[in-house]
Amino acid sequence: MKGEAFVLDTNVLISAALAANSPPAQVTLWVIAYGRLLFSEETFTEFRTRLWRPKFDKYLTIERRNQLLHDFSAIADWADISQISTPAPSRDPNDDMFVQTAIAGTARWLVSGDRDLLEIPPFEGVTILSPADLLGKILPK
Repeated sequence: MKGEAFVLDTNVLISAALAANSPPAQVTLWVIAYGRLLFSEETFTEFRTRLWRPKFDKYLTIERRNQLLHDFSAIADWADISQISTPAPSRDPNDDMFVQTAIAGTARWLVSGDRDLLEIPPFEGVTILSPADLLGKILPK
C-alpha cells in the first residue's frame, strides 16, 4: 500500500478536519505520509465547497480551512476524469466522480464513509473501503 494512490471521499477529509484522532484523520495522515493523495478538479471542488458550508463555522476557522485547501492541493496528485466512464456507477450519480478519479489516476483504493460507494464491488483494480476498514489493513496488529 505504501506509495499507492488513494482517493479520499469528501466526507473522509472533512471528518478528518473535524476530529483529529478519528479513523478518517488517522487514514488521511497515513495516506499523506505513505501514499499518494489523488484528486480530480471535480472532487477537489466538492471538498472546497463543502468545507466552506456555514455549519462548519463553529469548528473550523477561516485560516484552518484555507490551510487545509492549500496543503491538500499542494501535495495531491491530480487526475483528469473528463474521458472516464464509470463501470460500476453508484446509486448516487454525484459519487461517480470519486470512482472516475480512482480509475483515471490508477488508484487502488477509494476510502469513503458513504454507503452508496461502499456497496459497489471492486472494479478495475479499485477497492472501496471505509476508514475503519483501511485502518485495519495499515495498522500493525
